Amino acid sequence: MSAIPEAQAPVAARLSTLDRFLPVWIIAAMVVGLVAGRLIPGMGPALDAIAIDGVSLPIALGLLIMMYPVLAKVRYDRLDTVTGDRRLLLSSLVLNWVLGPALMFALAWLMLPDLPEYRTGLIIVGLARCIAMVIIWNDLACGDREAAAVLVALNSVFQVIAFAGLGWFYLDVLPGWLGLPQADLAISSWDIARSVLIFLGIPLVAGYLTRRFGERAKGRDWYETRLLPTIGPFALYGLLFTIVVLFALQGDAIIGRPLDVARIALPLLAYFAIMWFGSFALGTAVGLGYERATTLAFTAAGNNFELAIAVAIATFGVTSGQALAGVVGPLIEVPVLVALVYVSLAARKRWAARNATSTSEHQA
Repeated sequence: MSAIPEAQAPVAARLSTLDRFLPVWIIAAMVVGLVAGRLIPGMGPALDAIAIDGVSLPIALGLLIMMYPVLAKVRYDRLDTVTGDRRLLLSSLVLNWVLGPALMFALAWLMLPDLPEYRTGLIIVGLARCIAMVIIWNDLACGDREAAAVLVALNSVFQVIAFAGLGWFYLDVLPGWLGLPQADLAISSWDIARSVLIFLGIPLVAGYLTRRFGERAKGRDWYETRLLPTIGPFALYGLLFTIVVLFALQGDAIIGRPLDVARIALPLLAYFAIMWFGSFALGTAVGLGYERATTLAFTAAGNNFELAIAVAIATFGVTSGQALAGVVGPLIEVPVLVALVYVSLAARKRWAARNATSTSEHQA
């Protein structure tokens, strides 16, 4: 009996047990983190005692472990096919650095006009474009790995160049033009660059070297069929570990102010939905195909929550409303983008079926 082609096989059948029940594991990780943070005395301060670039050491390690296997899967010899795709690069730049921050600014002011601290925190989240978890979501959704690597690197460069300036514009200049209350954001370009070098540079170099020396020593077939399946699950282990630690650290703030969390969640839900579906539609309209349209959607919708939290804490304090808004970011982003992974896979199945029908009609 012939095997079912990958594009036509049921979505669930192509996922491992870990991937298939990912929403369950993520919800369980959130609950474990919240309960542990509340029930184990001193756990939060102990986890936060050592930090890397303003981020708790356990979270930093979780992020590095999470990103490394996915970056080891990237075919670095194919990156030139992505850098030559001007439609993809231009679309990503506009979505990430023009529309995304503007949309979050508008939603924050529309939905939180009476809560200036949370509003400022959300604007900071909107400015911190994703360079970490988006790689996981894109990989689970069968997006273009090479395109994701290029767009994440592009976001990293612009994050170093533009973050501080955009923070000044959206928190001080634009509100002043509109006659709205203003805020200040004290962050240097070096602080952003250091964060990028740590949380993207380390796993990127590790992934590149793993592929280069692994293929040289054992060949591409061994690398793709033996090594990658062995290290691949550690990406999700790192994700779940990061979620547990994050919610253990911030459990008191989340549980102690449920109504505030709900208020912050509303503009975030609107933001993720508008950015993802809008970006996917744009990618489809300009002819990127499923894989790159999916990559465009996830890189535009995701945010660099670790940077947003670090900036909010450094500028406004660990107990500030701005910091709480940053913490609520992944609380909403993680389950929403996991759900969008499944939306993507369903779209992929329809896309494949439509292409198969079109091919049959053409051959007939």
